[in-house]
Amino acid sequence: MDLRSAVPQEDFMSKKSAEIVSVRITPNATGSPAGKLADAEVGFEAEAGPFTGMKLMGFAVWERRGGVGRNVTFPARQYSVNGERRSYALLRPANGEVSAQEAIRDLILAAYSVVEPPRARSAPCSRSGTPGRPSG
Repeated sequence: MDLRSAVPQEDFMSKKSAEIVSVRITPNATGSPAGKLADAEVGFEAEAGPFTGMKLMGFAVWERRGGVGRNVTFPARQYSVNGERRSYALLRPANGEVSAQEAIRDLILAAYSVVEPPRARSAPCSRSGTPGRPSG
């Protein structure tokens, strides 16, 4: 389901001037996997340099276990080493500070709050979690 036709594009974009990204939310209509509320993609708008017109997919909004709050997972690639499943985060902070991801996480949670069902809006949002997998 593409919500850009149902909700004005301005609702998906940050209100700050000179922003170069937008967020598109696609609600999880199937209910599978359990707890996954939506997929999200970050689109790069005009003046994003070589990223203009591109999008980064693979973000997801999850309901935290216990039903309180929201979590955002980041794009990741799974692989295995000696039979152990591991995850490699595709979007990482350049300076190594995990807090650098908070701006993207907050932007995605804000976009989701615009389109989430009214009954779910009472739950607070969470910024905790490991990129690439739901937290609990």
